[in-house]
Amino acid sequence: MELQGTIKLIDTTKTYGSNGFQKREMVITTMEQYPQPVKVEFVQDKCSILDSYQVGQDVKISINIKGREWVNPQGQTQYFVSVQGWKIESLQPAASADNSAPPMPPTPPMDSFEPAKDFDEDAHDDLPF
Repeated sequence: MELQGTIKLIDTTKTYGSNGFQKREMVITTMEQYPQPVKVEFVQDKCSILDSYQVGQDVKISINIKGREWVNPQGQTQYFVSVQGWKIESLQPAASADNSAPPMPPTPPMDSFEPAKDFDEDAHDDLPF
């Protein structure tokens, strides 16, 4: 699945537990009739792919939706859903000197043009009508 939107927030990488689990969260505002703020998490080695992005950029994120079931100490079952990103691409075209149009030559100043010459209309009337 994919989400498209504008980056609203990029959080720092956080480490949890004794095994060093890493997670980094970001929020994008979707591009649709009713924009939604969606929190997307990147885990472990995917945390670093957010380093080259910044707030305000338009992006497309490849995601997986993850669900978890948890039974609390009182015996009640709760369900959690997370949106986990694994790839991100900028939707803004990269500025490249190779794809740019060549510069236009400068326009000469007006005084370098010759003024129109007066001519005799009767002498040059070669129109067939």
